[in-house]
Amino acid sequence: MSCTSDIAGGNNHTDYDVQMKTGAVKLYLFSSVGIVLIFMLAFWLYPQEVALTVSEKWKGVCWVGSRSPLVGDELEALKETGANALSQTPFGWQRDKNDPELHWQVDNEKMWWGESAEGIQATFDSSARHGIMNMLKPHLWIRDSWPGEIEMGNEKDWQRWFSNYTGFILDYARMAESHSIPMLCIGTELERTSHREKEWREIIHQIRKVYTGKLVYAANFTEFEKVRFWDELDYIGVQAYFPLSSKENPTLKDLKSGWNKSLSKIDQVVKTYHKPVIFTEIGYCNTIDAAKEPWVWPNERSEVALSEEMQALCYEAFFETAWKKPWMAGVFFWKWYPDGRHRNPDFTPQGKKAAQIMTAYFTTQ
Repeated sequence: MSCTSDIAGGNNHTDYDVQMKTGAVKLYLFSSVGIVLIFMLAFWLYPQEVALTVSEKWKGVCWVGSRSPLVGDELEALKETGANALSQTPFGWQRDKNDPELHWQVDNEKMWWGESAEGIQATFDSSARHGIMNMLKPHLWIRDSWPGEIEMGNEKDWQRWFSNYTGFILDYARMAESHSIPMLCIGTELERTSHREKEWREIIHQIRKVYTGKLVYAANFTEFEKVRFWDELDYIGVQAYFPLSSKENPTLKDLKSGWNKSLSKIDQVVKTYHKPVIFTEIGYCNTIDAAKEPWVWPNERSEVALSEEMQALCYEAFFETAWKKPWMAGVFFWKWYPDGRHRNPDFTPQGKKAAQIMTAYFTTQ
């Protein structure tokens, strides 16, 4: 009897040990899976920094083409700010946002001098002597509208518009090549056209045949995430008029917080295409509401209180956030007048506290 009892007891202990070991294995596996899930969740909730670091840093402004030839010292004033780049903007014309016909001339007597072939060449030559890089950035001007609303109503008009636009941008690509301008912006804020990926890829292909410099497209801040041809270009371009705060009197902390929300979206695009970013335009009016809707034109702010302080604070928020991103290859502030004259309100930082902020960061970073 005792022998039988010992054997029975031994079996009970063996079953217990097996159960304990099985439970431990299950607990271990559950814990391991749980840890993996936690790390995955953390990865999605807190995206890691983009693994892209650029060495170039273009410190630029959007140069306003002047009516008459430069006097000679205009670019010296810009150089003193620490700027090492500028964009030049000639124009093509479109009568209506739904009209496929475009009109342009690279040179004629009726053009403003600074937007003509002669003026662009002279500005490039003068800026090059001051060590200032140029980007040629042709725009379309649409009567009673803006480029972001260009959209055709049928396939025939789409094909006609793209044919015309190809001729327009190729003329300026040839100009940029003949003048040795190192960067060309192939389009600006054409938000309702950029979904036609095939046509844009063909435009880029045609440009590459005649132009050997760097290429960028200037996508609106509401557009850049939807563009699918970034892989064909050298840079991701953003017209960075992101709203920063809806508060009446936001602090620097508020504005930086507003930037962080937008920068995470750019991070994702950089991860996908692994391309550096240029803010092809960014700017703020010298008004108290500058941070709310930075894109609003000055003539629509005529009743708004002026505020150099708010404009300067918006500049500082940019430099303290976006400018420090490892993928940031450059910025172009809208805008800079050769003769220094401007209206109120206006986007230009010239003669204002914003210019002091820009100079402080351009000369030290």
